[in-house]
Amino acid sequence: MLTLHRAESAGTLAAALAQVLVTPLADPFEREVVAVPAKGVERWLTQRLSHVLGAGEAGHDGVAANIDFPSPTRLIDQALAAVDGHDVDDDPWHPARMLWTLLRVIDDCVAEPWCSVLARHLGHGFDDHRAGRRYGTAAHLAELFRAYGSQRPAMLVDWAAGRDTDGLAPLDDDLCWQAQLWRRLRERIGSPSPAERLDAACARLREQPELLELPERLSLFGPTRLGADQIAVLSAIGANRDVHVWIPHPSIEMWGELADTEPPRRRADDLRALDVAHPLLASLARDVRELQSRLSAIGMVDVHHPGPARPSTLLGQLQSDIAADRQPSSWAVDDTVEIHACHGPARQVEALRERLLHLFQDDPTLEPRDVVVMCPDVETYAPLVRAAFGQGVAGPLTHPGHRLRVRLADRALHQTNPVLGVVATLLDLADSRVTVSQVLDLAATAPVRRRFRFDDDNLERMREWTVAAGARWGIGRRERGAFGLGDFEQNTLKAALDRILLGAAADDADSEWLSLALPLDDVESNDIDLTGRLAEYVDRLDVALRGLTGPQSAEQWSAALARALDLLVDVAEADAWQLGQARRELAAAVEHGGDTLLRLADVRAMLRARLAGRPTRANFRTGELTVCTMVPMRSVPHRVVVLLGLDDDVFPRGTGIDGDDVLARDPLLGERDPRSEDRQLLLDAIMSASERLLLFYTGADPVNGTPRPPAVPLAELRDVLVAMAGADVVQRHPLQPFDPRNFDPVRPGSFDHAALGGARAAQQPSAPAPAFLPEPLPPLEPGDVDLAELISFLENPIQGFLRQRLGFRVPDLDEDIADTLDLELDPLARWGIGERMLGARLAGADPAAFRAAEWRRGTLPPARLGDAALSDIEWTVDSLVRASAPVHAGPAEAVDIDVDLGGRRLVGTVDGVHGEVLARTTFSRLAPKHRIGAWVRLLAVTATRRGGNLTAVTTGRGRGRTPVMRSTLTAPENAAEILTRLVEMRDRGLVAPLPLTAATSAAYADQRFRGRSIELALVAADREWGGDFGDGKDRHVRYVHGPDAELSVLTERPAPPGAYEPSCFGTEAAVLWGPLLAAETLGEP
Repeated sequence: MLTLHRAESAGTLAAALAQVLVTPLADPFEREVVAVPAKGVERWLTQRLSHVLGAGEAGHDGVAANIDFPSPTRLIDQALAAVDGHDVDDDPWHPARMLWTLLRVIDDCVAEPWCSVLARHLGHGFDDHRAGRRYGTAAHLAELFRAYGSQRPAMLVDWAAGRDTDGLAPLDDDLCWQAQLWRRLRERIGSPSPAERLDAACARLREQPELLELPERLSLFGPTRLGADQIAVLSAIGANRDVHVWIPHPSIEMWGELADTEPPRRRADDLRALDVAHPLLASLARDVRELQSRLSAIGMVDVHHPGPARPSTLLGQLQSDIAADRQPSSWAVDDTVEIHACHGPARQVEALRERLLHLFQDDPTLEPRDVVVMCPDVETYAPLVRAAFGQGVAGPLTHPGHRLRVRLADRALHQTNPVLGVVATLLDLADSRVTVSQVLDLAATAPVRRRFRFDDDNLERMREWTVAAGARWGIGRRERGAFGLGDFEQNTLKAALDRILLGAAADDADSEWLSLALPLDDVESNDIDLTGRLAEYVDRLDVALRGLTGPQSAEQWSAALARALDLLVDVAEADAWQLGQARRELAAAVEHGGDTLLRLADVRAMLRARLAGRPTRANFRTGELTVCTMVPMRSVPHRVVVLLGLDDDVFPRGTGIDGDDVLARDPLLGERDPRSEDRQLLLDAIMSASERLLLFYTGADPVNGTPRPPAVPLAELRDVLVAMAGADVVQRHPLQPFDPRNFDPVRPGSFDHAALGGARAAQQPSAPAPAFLPEPLPPLEPGDVDLAELISFLENPIQGFLRQRLGFRVPDLDEDIADTLDLELDPLARWGIGERMLGARLAGADPAAFRAAEWRRGTLPPARLGDAALSDIEWTVDSLVRASAPVHAGPAEAVDIDVDLGGRRLVGTVDGVHGEVLARTTFSRLAPKHRIGAWVRLLAVTATRRGGNLTAVTTGRGRGRTPVMRSTLTAPENAAEILTRLVEMRDRGLVAPLPLTAATSAAYADQRFRGRSIELALVAADREWGGDFGDGKDRHVRYVHGPDAELSVLTERPAPPGAYEPSCFGTEAAVLWGPLLAAETLGEP
């Protein structure tokens, strides 16, 4: 007997099912069968049944065991397979088997004239890129054929008989190729399809019920849509067994009204929604209306189970109106139904967190397990939920939401299993450029890190090496060859690795190389172990990626992926499940593939489908706050139901109609429609909330604040609520969590202590930013001074304070790894090559040898572009060499510095001393910092030698039409005294940042040295401060004084009494530059 059970709530149905199962089967060892549409429902139903089965009169400590929970599809497939006497998984029409057969059929038929539509789609014979659609197309067609057999089996019966119809009328001309393809598939399989066997199988099930290994009682719980084959088989099983179908139906009145009408066959002719009174039933309940129409065609005992009385709230009244199918009733606004409009997904999650905390605070009986959060796009929201909830951190500003435990269900396998994440990454890399950042990111994944014992310091060191060695993209020639650069091996990972390995044994001081490798300087002897592990990693990655090329058979692909895992990953014993699951998924993906040839794109499509998120029972109803996708019957009853991310672009699913779907051309009642399913899910969620319903969507653009509409179904719900309450029910949240509106004194909307601090600060009058250093630091104990540190400080006093006193380095925001080959040199790269070339030429190196070394260094653009760039640099270097060669004549010596500064010593080394000349030549434009460095070195050598007629000659590029500039400094008689004043300046600059920068102070001091007024000197200083590359743009200056600081931050501090200059800036500039300018001759050589 077939019995249909209806109720407005799944909880009511679960209680009624428990009463049925209380009566044991005739065989106490036989398993009950309860088919459920989703695995999460299995866990919920088991928990509900355990409160009744075996619980006794107390109603607790029961047990729900010896129950099978197959899916409805699996149950029907097993019944049909039992009629034919074979296992369902061995059926050649099983989707997993049929797909591979169809793939072979497509390969054989694609060149035939009738298959021209498919041939154009696959680019047969003219487009290799389109050929990558092959597996995805076959999978799509296999799913369509399966849907045809389930929802409209008569169509496939016609196709088998040679009639090209859609089951009702002739096929459109552009779809006839599908019928021919299906017939070729049937011919290749060699047996009738399930659709052809359906009628005979149902007849045998009625006549021979013993064919099924099923108990005398079985249930189907919670379907909102059943295929034609499922209904037919259930009817046949019900002829000899008790079959109970449990359907959550929102309205007993709508059921009764539609029961008296004759349903049309085509969906286009179905106008019964116009007879429904409640707007939400009319727009959201098409799935259950059509299911009722399909079930009315078979004889069933119809039982309605009344539910408990609903509370007198806005939500309760909304549910009552839906159940009674009446126009929305008037009701006052309360907090049982809330619609929240936010600025983007991140603010939705933050607003949800605050609202849940309010609910938990107001109702101590409410627990996280009583709340379900459903989201159409769980992958987008998963990282945001992780960030907002369950961090488990403690502190005065810790958000209480971080103590809420959250479980994310239905995530993609490559997101939850790091080993499968490595597989997905390898498939992406297989035919890509293989950039150095991708390789380093893969090395940072947990399974690869463990395999090669990489820690955080190792990864940072590897990053530094690859950048210094010039690695950009491509492991070697193979990757370069795919892009027409097979002859240009520079900047590949192998070329960089050769430099790193050679650098462990040599350096490039003499620009000597081995084969194509120039040693990398930055490799120490204690780095040898890491260089070996890096080399092993790159080599294994190369071997793994070489195996992931096609075409090759499915079995070979499986072996190649398994080998890649063996080469690259390792897991801890506690995480062994990750590797086991990865191997199972890879084996299952190609289980029936055999010798079918697959391209890389085919394998990507195959694993993309297997690794996609799908409903499971894992992480669902574990006692914690559950976040899951919206799938049928996930809307099991909860005290609080939350729908997150109901944005117009993701809900309902895709607006387009599949042009290849025969059923979509003229759908019949009851046939699947994803958009109708999503609408039904919203209605199920409304009816399953017992106390509160919270809905969130992006109501404004997070960038410009432009209003955005909600998803259409949500807008329909909003309109109903407005009609009931007579007022707007949407709560619009401000853009920022620290907006003062979130902290109303009577009813604050946020628990965020940090945001509260921000809101309070925003309410205060604008105040200047606090000083970087409110009070000077205590002076350091006087000690010996290193010459290099003194020069570095004077060249950039603010950087000197940060590094030498605070030990802090301001990061350069442009330090990202470069992943592209340069077509032209950027200014920094051009300077680096020019500086090396200039040094080599002044040392007498062979220009050809330098060119060869520079190519091996990997700094030049490829081919002729590199030659052109190098030639341009050579022209400038030639000018500098011609001007500087006389002062660099003779061997250079290094002078050890040891100067007594009155109880302190200045120590260090000065090189580049040619007799009585300290010669320095730079490819840079001659700048104040070069002059300062030359001046301090000259002072140090003079104070050490105590005699002679020393000069410091510094040459660099000029500006404008002056190609070369030179600074010539003569040694003063009071060198030690000047050094003492400079060391004292450094002492002051290590207590607090000096109001001094090199170029700005040089411009000011030069004007004052020439006798100009303070006003004109400040104008000159301001030009150096505010230029595109001025001192005000220096990242150290911006860090201390702010990004928009003006020159006044240096000049506002007054000078000490009795000073010649009015400001400390002027005074310090005079100390630094006065003696230098008096000793300097600046101009063309």
